[in-house]
Amino acid sequence: MADEQFKRNIAFKFRIGDLLIGKPVMDGERFSFLELGNKRIIRVNIAGNIVDKYESEGEKKYSFFTLDDGSGQIKLKSFGDDVEKFKDVNQGQTVIVIGVLRYFNNETYISPGIIKEQDPKYLLVRKMEIEKDKSQNYQPAEKKEIVAIKDKILEEIKKSEEAGGIDVDKIIMDLRETSPEIINQEIKKLLEEGIIFEPRPGKVRWLG
Repeated sequence: MADEQFKRNIAFKFRIGDLLIGKPVMDGERFSFLELGNKRIIRVNIAGNIVDKYESEGEKKYSFFTLDDGSGQIKLKSFGDDVEKFKDVNQGQTVIVIGVLRYFNNETYISPGIIKEQDPKYLLVRKMEIEKDKSQNYQPAEKKEIVAIKDKILEEIKKSEEAGGIDVDKIIMDLRETSPEIINQEIKKLLEEGIIFEPRPGKVRWLG
């Protein structure tokens, strides 16, 4: 029965930044699912780069990987016999991960079932794929809400002037309650309106 349930759970494709703003829903002390918008997420299909790897030494076997896709980072954790399965996965690889979400000690992580190496170019393909899905499903927020988000983004950018600008990824991390999709959309509008500029890709500054 557990296997059937596992097969029925869709492996949702998401950016890591989106998963990090999801709400873990518990059944007692046990993690049940991650709530994101109207979705209940248990399994995920994520693409990213392995930026860190740690393997235990000694009797207790476990391996931890850090996966980064430009929107955020999430841990992949394997224990026992699964460690052997992923021994050839190394730092620097671009991979697709299909696995089950877990939540422990205030951290959402992935228990991987599959980690498959990909060409680094695949990350861009995946990003475009997700953005296309989002634009088809995206319901515009209320106008007031959008204005408030725009004000928050401008505030972040103005605060960073002395430091020579701010990375878009940092704005996304600081405004976690807002989806990266909406933030990117508003930054694009601000660039088009000439209110801000991009000294280099991914970094923005106030033009006031």
